[in-house]
Amino acid sequence: MSGNRRKPPQGRGRRAAQPPPSPGRRAASRGGGQAPPSAPGPDGHGRRDARGHRSEPGAPGAPGHGGRAEARRAAQGGRRRAAAAASAQGGRRGRGRGRGVPERKRFIDYPRAGKHGVRRWLPSWKLVTGLCFGFFALLMGALGIGLLLVDVPNDKVAAAQVQKNVYYWNDGSQMVVAGGGDQNRQIVGINEIPKHMRWAVIAAENETFYQDSGVDPMGIARAVVKMAMGGETQSGSTITQQYVKNTYLDQSQTLSRKARELLISIKVGGKLSKDEILAGYLNTGYYGRGAYGIQAAAQAYYHKDAKELSASESAFLSATLNGPNLYDPEGGVGAAATREKNLKRAKARWSWTLDREVATGHMSKATRAKIGEDFPMPDKPSKSTELKGQIGYLVELADNNVISSTKDSANPITKTALDRGGYRIHTTFDKKKIQKLQKTVEAVKKKNIDPKKRDVDKYVQFGGASVRPEDGAIQAIYGGEDATEHFRNNADYTGVQVGSTFKPFVMAAAMRDGVRDPKGPEEQGPEQRTKVSPKSVYNGNNKIKLRNYNGTVWHDKDGGEWHQKNDGNKSYGMINLRTAMQYSVNTPFIQLGWDIGTEKVKQAALDAGVNEESLARTTPTFSLGTSAPSAIRMAGAYGTFATSGEQSEPYSVTKVERKGVVKYEHKKVSKPAFDKPVADNVTNMLETVVQKGTGTTAKALGRPAAGKTGTTDDNKSAWFTGYTPQLSTSIGMWRVNDKAKTQKFLKMYGVGGQDSIHGASFPAEIWTEYMKEALKGSPVKKFPVPDPIGDKIYGDGASPDPTPSKTSAPPSPSDEPSESPSDDPSESPSDSPSSSSTSCPPMDPTCDENQNGNGNGNGGNDGGADGGGPGGGPGGDSGSTGDTGSSDGGLFGAPQGYRRE
Repeated sequence: MSGNRRKPPQGRGRRAAQPPPSPGRRAASRGGGQAPPSAPGPDGHGRRDARGHRSEPGAPGAPGHGGRAEARRAAQGGRRRAAAAASAQGGRRGRGRGRGVPERKRFIDYPRAGKHGVRRWLPSWKLVTGLCFGFFALLMGALGIGLLLVDVPNDKVAAAQVQKNVYYWNDGSQMVVAGGGDQNRQIVGINEIPKHMRWAVIAAENETFYQDSGVDPMGIARAVVKMAMGGETQSGSTITQQYVKNTYLDQSQTLSRKARELLISIKVGGKLSKDEILAGYLNTGYYGRGAYGIQAAAQAYYHKDAKELSASESAFLSATLNGPNLYDPEGGVGAAATREKNLKRAKARWSWTLDREVATGHMSKATRAKIGEDFPMPDKPSKSTELKGQIGYLVELADNNVISSTKDSANPITKTALDRGGYRIHTTFDKKKIQKLQKTVEAVKKKNIDPKKRDVDKYVQFGGASVRPEDGAIQAIYGGEDATEHFRNNADYTGVQVGSTFKPFVMAAAMRDGVRDPKGPEEQGPEQRTKVSPKSVYNGNNKIKLRNYNGTVWHDKDGGEWHQKNDGNKSYGMINLRTAMQYSVNTPFIQLGWDIGTEKVKQAALDAGVNEESLARTTPTFSLGTSAPSAIRMAGAYGTFATSGEQSEPYSVTKVERKGVVKYEHKKVSKPAFDKPVADNVTNMLETVVQKGTGTTAKALGRPAAGKTGTTDDNKSAWFTGYTPQLSTSIGMWRVNDKAKTQKFLKMYGVGGQDSIHGASFPAEIWTEYMKEALKGSPVKKFPVPDPIGDKIYGDGASPDPTPSKTSAPPSPSDEPSESPSDDPSESPSDSPSSSSTSCPPMDPTCDENQNGNGNGNGGNDGGADGGGPGGGPGGDSGSTGDTGSSDGGLFGAPQGYRRE
């Protein structure tokens, strides 16, 4: 037995006899290919190895067969395999000699060694700290380099940057040089700027101005984040940063400009004193009205030097630095910048600024109490002499077009940018047409309007515009007597009711959308509606009851009935719509509009090109012209009918250039508004108005023309709007004292020695004489022959077989339509329009006498309001003085509204 014993390997015997402490050791013990411990030898006994296991004689690893060397090699191989397995399992290590080899440490331990799962990808605090330190080191290095490279220019550079704009006529010739620098800019010292002006700005914009470093890093960071995320642009918050932006930089909102602002602000803060920075800011800031600097602003708003400003005036001027377009009480550009809104906004900012001065200790409570709520209303703005006559209106219209057209672009041209100047603005304005329109208006005024002879001739205003139907180009306007004296552009003014010139939109809705089925619900689709033919018959008597589409009598919210008047209280009996348009009869169109639904009428007006801000509330008289579109909008909307239903948006600028680079170029904006049969039938009806209706004055044009007269209640406005295939023109007339604090429309009875003013009088006369000159040399073109459209329907009180009924006070046979100026008997009804024998005027081949009916209908003897109801009133084509809607903006958003009663 002793011969078969072997000593265990030195240093390993005891461990070999012990149970394996780890899988790695067990693997090592089995690495020599030994038989499983339970496997017996051939004799059932076998031999035991150093661990006490039996081994089969002759088996590999058994004693006596070279097993010692092989056992050592097997143990070593097992340890290697164990280490590799441990490493593969995420770095787990065994004990003793079976441990895995540790990974080498890297300079940046990411992904993290020795970690697994999510923890492997989470940076350590050391890594985060190191990155932050590295970033700030790079940032400070870049900042240092930037400070070395950036110079602070002279603060008078800003004054040199203010240039003029050059405006061109549509033929390429120069119209005027105007724009930036209209107000005299003078640099004044800090001692010439009142202390209360300085403290007002500091209290409102930068309370810690005298204590801070001049830079607001958090403000810049917020601005950068906002711009990076596509949010609204932000500016620097300190006075120093604002001064730097105004003086040395442009107004762009970009990261590069923000970086330069930061660098220059730091350098300026270290180079200039606080008083120098404050004086620089107040001398370079833009206050509106073309005024750069406090001295120019004091002159522009209060016609005094800066040193004479009061504490109250200073508080207001500090508000204009926050955005003059929104704080000038005279209004600015856009629907949000009307005179009313700006005044309210300016008062609130002014009061807040004064309170801030008290809170920051720069104004006593006694001084604030003395000022109270007495707002320092600025003087009216004045314009430079080169903008006299119509030029000022043209420049304003072009500027508004540029601002409106570029506001949503990547590089908008703002009012501030235009005031800085340097632009070349090419317009659509035709110099000859402008001169002819002005000359025509002035000739009619000189011949008929004499304020010295008649008090009623005072305050008479005219407005007009010509638009090219094919693309919407504004060819000419008449904005008033002089842009330097009468500041409101009457061509773009959305405050005057247009009266019966609105009726073509009612007719377009009738032919396109149709009237509702009396048996159907209030809201009806196209399948329930009936499209209307111009031959359709309605009751044209005076003061008939307004009925709902289903035949029931309409009542207002107070239970009152509506009895609409015709002009002159005339009754016309059963009358077709063509004839009703021809003589501008109100009662058929107010009922037709109600049968269609005023929302459909409103949509037709919008589709034609009228802007929504000018539309009135949809009361019954909405169809009779209580809305107040501008002359430009009316000319453009009628142009939609001239082009057989294609609507083009009016515009006045074709191209804008700066430093040889095109900054904006007009692209035609057009859309189909009405089908061709609808538009052509409206045109055909309006040709009848000119040929033998209320607009026969325009027959003198001597070429095919279509148009419509319009007169409003109490004779407060009169219009004629008409067109040929090449040119659409609208002329309006009204009375208003534009110098009065509270402006209201005045009656025109007796103006020019006439009993009353209608669209057929002075407006139609101006239209005709101007169009003769404007179209001289142009080929004579005819309108398209319209295709038949719609069904002949019968309104309330009308039927194919009517029963004659008694009328109320029919007019005498000698009465003619109130707006017809013609003395030619062949073009006036031979009998009274209310005659029961026929409602068709002579020489009207489209009128079917046998189907018009001969009953005169209800004469309106059962009472009710004279004017109809809410918003209604006696007289005029429209029969209404209702709400004219918003006057927030003209064609391109400029505020154009007067305050009305």
